[in-house]
Amino acid sequence: MNRDTIVIVDDEPSIVKMLQLVLQKEGFQHIYTAGTCREALDTIAKHGANIVLLDVMLPDGSGFELCSQIRQLGNPHILFLTAKASDLDVLTGFALGGDDYITKPFNPLEIAARIKARLRRRDESGQAPGASSLFTAAAQPIFRFGRFQVNEAAGELLVDGQPVSCPAQVFQLLLFFCKNPGIVFSKGQLYEAVWGIDGIGDDNTVMVHIRRIRERIEHDPSMPTHLLTVRGLGYKLAKDPTGL
Repeated sequence: MNRDTIVIVDDEPSIVKMLQLVLQKEGFQHIYTAGTCREALDTIAKHGANIVLLDVMLPDGSGFELCSQIRQLGNPHILFLTAKASDLDVLTGFALGGDDYITKPFNPLEIAARIKARLRRRDESGQAPGASSLFTAAAQPIFRFGRFQVNEAAGELLVDGQPVSCPAQVFQLLLFFCKNPGIVFSKGQLYEAVWGIDGIGDDNTVMVHIRRIRERIEHDPSMPTHLLTVRGLGYKLAKDPTGL
């Protein structure tokens, strides 16, 4: 029996019921639901949450605003479920702390697969979402690239010697690049490696997280020297800041 806690925040009873049934069949037992922002905050404060499935349009507010409030209570994996699919909506969701984004209508089995993939990657790394690793620093080195360094054990990004805040999923993507410098990865390969499942159709997720990394490590995010775009192929982290 899976003991992870999932909170579904949506005001459409049919969607909530469908997700509950599918997730229960997939072995999840600790499932709570909320139809408003207020109910969601109360539920998460009371029961905690490892995963939050969050609608954007709620009766008493925006799921985008609620996402920021949830982040003040803890650091669950937040997956937006919404009919709002414009590039601006996707960018807004990620900017406010979302980890993944899927548009309605959706296959509930895909939601279950994404949740399982996220929890599997957490268990493989020995850490809860957003938490520092439990392994020793000796087993997880510090990666240094020009003006920035990543300390895997501490879950820390330093840029020009100063700590820079980095959301969990952004950190995991940057860490993946640090462990594989000079190698070109497609968007699909990156999604599968970091989010844990086939990344077809999730270009926006990867592109936004690439942008968020560049905003932290580059002098000029629009002209990167560390995290480079290889036209037609994907992205790579330069082994040194000259891009070689």
